[in-house]
Amino acid sequence: MQNKETSPFVRVVTSALFEENAYLLSLAEGGACIVVDPGLEPDRIVDELEAAGLHPVAILNTHGHADHIAGNGYLKERWPDAPLVIGAGDAWKLTDAKGNLSAGFGMPIISPVADQTVDEGEVVEFAGIRWTVYDTPGHSAGHVIFVAKELSPMIVLGGDVLFAGSIGRSDFPDGDHETLIESIRTKLLTLPDSAVVLPGHGPPTTVGEERRTNPFLT
Repeated sequence: MQNKETSPFVRVVTSALFEENAYLLSLAEGGACIVVDPGLEPDRIVDELEAAGLHPVAILNTHGHADHIAGNGYLKERWPDAPLVIGAGDAWKLTDAKGNLSAGFGMPIISPVADQTVDEGEVVEFAGIRWTVYDTPGHSAGHVIFVAKELSPMIVLGGDVLFAGSIGRSDFPDGDHETLIESIRTKLLTLPDSAVVLPGHGPPTTVGEERRTNPFLT
């Protein structure tokens, strides 16, 4: 069981093509971890896992766009017992190359199906860390974020909702700008200022920093 004073070990592997961040989180330097949004260079994720003595006990997807799910199959083949978890609203995109936007780039990507889907308010626990699920549509209709409320500071697996000084795109087929802003205001900006957001692209930030300085939220 996690300790409120515990800060997790966070490692990031950024794929070159879309500068997408995959995260590896664990409560110890080695052992069980979760992998979040494995992208287009899963071999580098495996190298990082092996170098750190980590093994995934779950693979979490914040949403179903190709740059966030491309490594699912590679990791599932290596660690088949690690459940693949995604929001219920985006689960269909895992196996639909048009829906996950990869077909439009001429490199269709198909992921294994989800082992578990989650919805607003659910709490899941992997690698000793409890994560509360929030539905955050706007960038993608089925986008979710995972919030570790009991860690200090709080950790937010933010996907493509809120970035340092920016917000996610809303011009995809099931995106919507007003819905995205509402998701940020009602789900992220209600968290403590100290909450650390690990975004799908770019550097980490905090809720307080974005509340004060993000030009899209003023």
